[in-house]
Amino acid sequence: MTKDLQELIERTRKIEMTPAQLGEQRRSFAYGNTNIENERITRQMVADLDAQLHAKKG
Repeated sequence: MTKDLQELIERTRKIEMTPAQLGEQRRSFAYGNTNIENERITRQMVADLDAQLHAKKG
């Protein structure tokens, strides 16, 4: 591993994501995995379902 790569890895370990960033990461992951199986799934569908699920928790 190069010194530059090692430095980048160390810097990323210190990053704390905001709740909004975590939500976007979660939605992106869900979309990427579901769209592979069903191309009719859209990002908007995932975002809507995520909003519904979080409204029930809140």
